[in-house]
Amino acid sequence: MPHARPPLALTMGEPSGIAGEIVVKAWKAEDGGRVPPFVYIGDAAWLRAEVHHLRYHVHVIEVASPGEAVARFAEGIPVLPEALPERPAHGWPVAANAKAVIASIRRAVDLAREGACAAVVTNPIHKASLYSEGFSFPGHTEYLAHLTGASDPVMMLSIEGLKVVPVTVHLPLATAITRLSAERIIATTRVLATALRKDFGIAAPRIAVAGLNPHAGEDGTLGREEIDIIKPAVAALKAEGIVVSGPLPADTLFHAAARARHDAAVCMYHDQALIPLKTLDFHGGVNTTLGLPLVRTSPDHGTAFDIAGQGLADPSSLLASLRLADRMARTRAGFPT
Repeated sequence: MPHARPPLALTMGEPSGIAGEIVVKAWKAEDGGRVPPFVYIGDAAWLRAEVHHLRYHVHVIEVASPGEAVARFAEGIPVLPEALPERPAHGWPVAANAKAVIASIRRAVDLAREGACAAVVTNPIHKASLYSEGFSFPGHTEYLAHLTGASDPVMMLSIEGLKVVPVTVHLPLATAITRLSAERIIATTRVLATALRKDFGIAAPRIAVAGLNPHAGEDGTLGREEIDIIKPAVAALKAEGIVVSGPLPADTLFHAAARARHDAAVCMYHDQALIPLKTLDFHGGVNTTLGLPLVRTSPDHGTAFDIAGQGLADPSSLLASLRLADRMARTRAGFPT
């Protein structure tokens, strides 16, 4: 019976990395779980070469529309063609293919905004290759914000039972501390609270806010950021009706009992958020961009050039990304999950 919803749009990602391998493995879903229908936007000939290299029996089917992809998903991997000008080599990115990689992202966003696809799932990209073709964005998040007109995108990382949002992201730690502000914490937490309601169906989300310093500053003896920046932000958020607590010591925020007390945690810098998540489930993390007019998820790993072509890539993060995108899109649209 055909799937009742449009498919997910799955981008090509960097073709010289592990993207093709994890796409094939995700479609096969050897973990036994359900895979929501997706349409892969990329080069069908290249994907067939990946299937052959892996010695899998998987059909790659060129389709003309997302609707056709849903109808034929059980037969094989449906592909909306986006041709690569050069045949990729495992582990060695080809700059000439960058335009096709970028076009795959842009096309996925267009399909999602038109309603032809339910959400966007992005495969890992190699930003240095894209820069050679004029790509001027630090990464997916900023490019997606540009394409959709979103003013305040927020990166959330999640696994089963834990959602974390870093206020500052890819910055040196010394710089991250100087960029921290009450306004930034407030804006990030607002976007998170809205997404938890709209995309996860949590009517009254509980949000924990981590401190910056050891023991959350110990009343100023270990730093004043909690007093001068974080506490005023928490107070302002509470005044808006958001259920928020903090600043809380980060070293006691992520054990099992603590995780049960909140639906998501706002962290002050990248590693404060990512270390507990990757320790709990290194292969299953999902990167989600909040604050967009569409749902977007992505595996929480890179192109893995070092293992490309060796059949070693773990598709767990892509599978989790596909399943989470499907659940979020259903929740946002009011469908049962």
